[in-house]
Amino acid sequence: MAKARVIVKRRRAVRNIRKITATMQLIATARFQKCMQRAVASRPYTQKIGELIETLAGQQTIEHPLLKPNAAPGRSILLVISSNRGLCGAYNASVLRRMIERRKELSGAGIATAMEVVGKKGINYLHFLGLEVAQRITDVEDRIAFARVAEMAERYMRLYEQNEVARVDVVYMQFHSVGVQRPQALQLLPIEPPRASGEPARAPVQFEFSPPPAELLSRLIPEAVKIRLFQCFNDAIVSEQVSRMVAMKAATDAAGDMIKLLTRQYNRARQSQITTELADIVGGANAVQ
Repeated sequence: MAKARVIVKRRRAVRNIRKITATMQLIATARFQKCMQRAVASRPYTQKIGELIETLAGQQTIEHPLLKPNAAPGRSILLVISSNRGLCGAYNASVLRRMIERRKELSGAGIATAMEVVGKKGINYLHFLGLEVAQRITDVEDRIAFARVAEMAERYMRLYEQNEVARVDVVYMQFHSVGVQRPQALQLLPIEPPRASGEPARAPVQFEFSPPPAELLSRLIPEAVKIRLFQCFNDAIVSEQVSRMVAMKAATDAAGDMIKLLTRQYNRARQSQITTELADIVGGANAVQ
């Protein structure tokens, strides 16, 4: 009966694990719904303000320090958005792999990179690689306030305008749909307005500005940098919840399959034990006769 007891204990442990993973799946699903609403709600505004800057950037009279490369020395900032917690599948591995690729690209161009990392997983990975982390951010969970993102964006813009950095890049997980999330490296500064691949360049359009262009751009372009960075955080957060939801569902299903397997093994072990006991009883009765 010793083998059957071991199987029973193991099956009980797997059942307890399945309860935990099923609960975590429900929590991730609830958080995912809220995160997706925020990410989807802010995306149209981000796209439209990008299109507006793209249109204005084509004007001959438009100049702004955030729209053109500066004469800064070969130094840049690379912001990496990872997670504080694990159990989210390949989410962190994909983001960190893309971070290594972008860092190699910048290093090949002769640009030194200061690493700023969001999330404990990214920080621990850089420590494992022996890379210095310039700034650590570990208080971002399932949402982030726009004021916090605006403060970060203002610091990046100030450093760029003062010619202290040549560029600012963001590596994050871009959310496309529930089934598709891809690691993305975005050049935040200088601003490169988004344009769909294969889309022809638009013809210049003449505008009459009110207020004047310099005053308009001084308000619009900083707002665009802030909202693009905010969209990066929203995409990363909802992608993390999707990855955790999928990973916990897979773990729950695997635990269920293992419980069925252990149940069959227990039944076979129990039947074998009963057969052995009956054989002993019959053998003993025959011996007495």
